[in-house]
Amino acid sequence: MADKKAAPLPASNGGFMRFFEDETKGFKIDPKIVVSIPISLIVVSWVMELFLSP
Repeated sequence: MADKKAAPLPASNGGFMRFFEDETKGFKIDPKIVVSIPISLIVVSWVMELFLSP
């Protein structure tokens, strides 16, 4: 484990972005949920506009 931390991290895009395996604290949400919530809100607003517009 010590060798893994001592090794340099892989760089991509000319060193602008690096990959870290450490996880941060906080909520972990499935990406499917993150994408489906805004899509469902858009669909609900379209349906409300269709049926409730005068």
